[in-house]
Formats: sequence, structure tokens, C-alpha cells
Amino acid sequence: MPDARALEDSYTHCRHIARSAARNFYYGFRLLPRPKHAALCALYAFMRWVDDISDAAGAPAAKRRGLDTAREALRQAVAGIYGGNLILPAFHHTLETYRIPPRYIEELITGAEMDLTVSEYSTFNELRAYCYRVAGTVGQCCVHVFGACDAHALDLAERLGLAFQLTNILRDLSQDLAMGRVYLPREDFERFHCAPRELAAPPSAALREMLRFEAERAWRFYREGAELLTIIPQDSRAALWAMGRIYSGILDKIEERGYDVTTSRVRLSAAEKTGILVQARCGWWSAENGFEKRSGDRRRTRGAVLGRGAG
Repeated sequence: MPDARALEDSYTHCRHIARSAARNFYYGFRLLPRPKHAALCALYAFMRWVDDISDAAGAPAAKRRGLDTAREALRQAVAGIYGGNLILPAFHHTLETYRIPPRYIEELITGAEMDLTVSEYSTFNELRAYCYRVAGTVGQCCVHVFGACDAHALDLAERLGLAFQLTNILRDLSQDLAMGRVYLPREDFERFHCAPRELAAPPSAALREMLRFEAERAWRFYREGAELLTIIPQDSRAALWAMGRIYSGILDKIEERGYDVTTSRVRLSAAEKTGILVQARCGWWSAENGFEKRSGDRRRTRGAVLGRGAG
């Protein structure tokens, strides 16, 4: 382990990265006790590094080398070798303190590698495997920090991570298409008689029905993952609720737009996120309601979509 000064400097560096780049998650981080807050910043900093390598401009071969470097940095960090990387001391300390298995990070890197070689998915089961690697593992790391890492909590964390990632996919449909990536399963396009090229324009009636189906699939995982709010220690519940509510708020906005995500990027304003932060901090939320804030009319609409069987 590094000396106290080097460790403090590393955590400070990771907090700066999280504060600058984690535009949604950092609102929730702020509600955690200081050690847990610092731990999530350290995890985020390493994961952001991996994500940036995968999404950067450049040839796939160069990105693979970058991800190989990240994987080797993980292995070196676990052995207490940091090589001057300012992220690694705090990252290693977090893995050790909260007993986070390094295999979660290995899976995350494998998921980032998939973006270099896989441009579409045939079935939802295939997509789910990808989502586990890039998002479910993140949720599982987080619940270790929160203080609940039994098998049931880890399963719920995976489901909530899947809800977040499906929200990302729906938000970024047109941008991903421009990069040659189509995450929504081919089987769903066929079921709704649509084609991936349609994602570049405002949705047709058929595509809108398909996207409504995909949104309901995400809502189902939000509802299942919401049980975590009753399982994790009390000092982490408001933070988890805030993160989940911000992300589910993006899904709300996608629905309000009629699933048209081509005109401009869907996001919550700083004021909206601050409002959620205040609501979480003051305890103006209920685990019973989970992460949803939806009208009765939408609930009736969702019932009809559920009849198709969100898988």
C-alpha cells in the first residue's frame, strides 16, 4: 500500500476526475459518507479511463493496446505496483478496503473490448451479456462499497446496472449508429418490422412501438433493482436513490419526447438533478416507489406493452 500522503493525493486526483466527468453519478456520490464517496470516485476514475480508451478516436488496434495497458495496470495495482499512475493507489486501496473482486474490473475491460469487435447483437441474451460486463459489474462494485455484497444484493445490482445501460442505449441511439454500432437486438427489429437504419431519423410509428418496448424492458429492471434500497445500509440509500432517479429521469424524458432522440441529446438539467439531490438529502423519497415517477396514463400504456413480454 502507498504511504498516507501518496494515498491522499491519489484520492484527491480521483475526486477531481469524478467531479469533472461523472455528470450524473456524482450527484449521488455527494450523499455518501466521506470514505464511501472517496471509494466510488476511485472506482469511477479507473472505469472512466477504460471507457475513454474504448471511445476515443483512432484505430481499433491502438485501442486494444490501450485496453491491454489498462488490464496490466489492474494486475500491477493489485500487486501494489502503481508505476506513477495517480489513479492506481486509491483504486487499489478501494479494492482492498471493500473486498471488491478484481474480476469485476477484468469483465469491464472485456466489455470495452467488445465495442471494438461487435457492432450488433442478435438477441437480448447477447446484449445482456455485454451489459453485464460494462454496467452490471459497476453495480456490483458499488454494492460492495455500500456494504451489502451477498448473492441477492449482487444480483439486484446487476439488474439495476442493466437498467442504467439500457437507458444509455436508448439515449444514444443515433450517435451509436453514426459510429457503426447498433445495440438493440436484431430480433426486436424483426418483431416490430423495423430496420436499424431508421434510428438515424425521428421514429416511425413501428419504431416508436419498438422503442416503447425497449423502455419498458428498462423500467422492469429499475423496478427489480429498487429492492436494493431496502437491503443496503441506511447511510447509502439516499445516494443510490438519487443515482437511480437521475437515470430513470432520463428514461422519463425519452418517453416524453415520443422516443425521438435524434434532435438533441436527452439529459436532465443541473437544476433538475439538484432538485433530486435535495429530495434525496431531505428524505423526500420512498423505497416503496423505487425510482419511478410516472403518470397513471403512462402506467396504463405500459400495461399494453407488457403484454408483448419484455424479456
